[in-house]
Amino acid sequence: MRVLVVEDDVTLAAGLVEGLERESFKVDHLGAAEPAENVFGHTDYDLAIVDIGLPGMDGLELIRRVRRRGVLTPILILTARDGLDDRVVGLDVGGDDYLVKPFLLPELLARVRALLRRRSKPEGETAQICFGDVAVDFSRRQVSRSGEPVKLTPIEYRLLGVLITNAGKVMTHRQLLREVWGPAYSDSSHYLRIYVGHLRHKLEDDPAQPRHFLTETGVGYRFQL
Repeated sequence: MRVLVVEDDVTLAAGLVEGLERESFKVDHLGAAEPAENVFGHTDYDLAIVDIGLPGMDGLELIRRVRRRGVLTPILILTARDGLDDRVVGLDVGGDDYLVKPFLLPELLARVRALLRRRSKPEGETAQICFGDVAVDFSRRQVSRSGEPVKLTPIEYRLLGVLITNAGKVMTHRQLLREVWGPAYSDSSHYLRIYVGHLRHKLEDDPAQPRHFLTETGVGYRFQL
């Protein structure tokens, strides 16, 4: 598997490259966002690790730009910023996970493996399903609305798949977090709020009054056809 590391700290980057290569990943390293923006979409990466505090264009703007272009590569954000608002912004622009510096290499590798597992199709998905003017084709990993493609990030797609697989059932916050993000995130309900909001804005007629992605107050969410 091929990983892109975008990190301007030469010492940290060298450690990341060495650690990832020991795990049999093929690694490309770039020290700035501008060249990274050029290679995204032209090289088929399985995952990218992006530092926020890059010289020139920062990592958040890099992620925002590549997501606008439809790049779906899972992205793990590295940052020295550990506030909840910072994590929310990182996820909002299209990051899939967030790791605060300083960190231990085994934790980073565990996050990398978890992100790569999430790319696979959730068990039990049907090949195709429609609701409202939305069509989801799981066999092709494509989502459209009124015949026009809808761009979902890998996490948005994973969450959509889990909700559809359990249509009609109330899924607790903890159940959804474990299914989509893994056991380490079972208490991180703010992640769910962000991504359910994304699905509502992309797939509901009125995100303020959703018909399909329903909140079960104090419990979790339910998908309704």
